[in-house]
Amino acid sequence: MKARVFVTLKKSVLDPQGKAIHSALDSMGFHTVGDVRCGKMIEVSFKPGMKPDAAADHLKNMCEKLLANTVIEDYRWEIDPSS
Repeated sequence: MKARVFVTLKKSVLDPQGKAIHSALDSMGFHTVGDVRCGKMIEVSFKPGMKPDAAADHLKNMCEKLLANTVIEDYRWEIDPSS
């Protein structure tokens, strides 16, 4: 089973990388873009036999302890039990 964790800066936190991407897109002619926020995606593979509910508990602990800085970042995940 695999899960994908998405970590992004909170809306109240300035995103300089997102601003740089937005500026680059604008200079390339993509004037329809209103805003860009940049984040990271982390893929986690669990060992066989892990149940989705248990995986969700593990993912929450992983995010709170390591994968996200919860002071300035939000996180969410998707679990794909078929993978």
